[in-house]
Amino acid sequence: MDKRRILILGGTTEARDLAARLAGRADLAITLSLAGRTLDPAPQPVPVRSGGFGGAEGLAAYLRGEAIDLLIDATHPFARQISANARAASEATGIPLLRLERLGWEEMEGDRWTRIASIPDAVAALGTEPRRVFLAIGRQEAKAFDAAPQHHYLVRSVDPVDPPLDAPHVEYLLARGPFPVEAEVELLRDRRIEVIVSKNSGGDATHGKIAAARILGLPVILVERAAGGHSHPAGTIEEALRLADHLLGAFRKRGV
Repeated sequence: MDKRRILILGGTTEARDLAARLAGRADLAITLSLAGRTLDPAPQPVPVRSGGFGGAEGLAAYLRGEAIDLLIDATHPFARQISANARAASEATGIPLLRLERLGWEEMEGDRWTRIASIPDAVAALGTEPRRVFLAIGRQEAKAFDAAPQHHYLVRSVDPVDPPLDAPHVEYLLARGPFPVEAEVELLRDRRIEVIVSKNSGGDATHGKIAAARILGLPVILVERAAGGHSHPAGTIEEALRLADHLLGAFRKRGV
């Protein structure tokens, strides 16, 4: 059977779940690409390629060399560079691109959100008075908060923050979601947290802190996503599955 070849740019729960749904199909050959930044990645249901491609040109060369029929960008909603590279590689090769991006969280009654556009804006939004801050933005951008060393930080990430912050009052917590709401309430109370800084990542695995903040009446500084601009977006696994079949069919009809 002439299998259609799909490359999934992953690193998210959605990427793993989509790969698992596609893995059982005899008409498809799936490869999942991981950036390799996580030291101990979760097991994956399909063959994995680890490491970068060398920018958009390198990704385009890989797509051509491996005769990929469909590129699926299922990276984190804030993985802006790889998403930009995926768009450029798709345009350069003519290979269709599907963007699977989980929906962001919606503000509910009782939430105390301050929506901001960037990590530097989040640093500024903390203000000048010392506060006890739960920093739940991952490890790669935590270093930016050295610019506000007056605060006490609790930094949670899957892997260690390297290099660590220079700010004088920092506690590190290594953990991988999902995080139950009850456990998040206990954590925030135990550490006497006064404000949470988070990205609007969406999904269930890390929503616990948002619900816990609502329960405790804590403010949340929420970094919003940049506009996507994707021509073939999907917000759920089911949408992605339907769109993938549509794009593969259209790709075959063009004789590409």
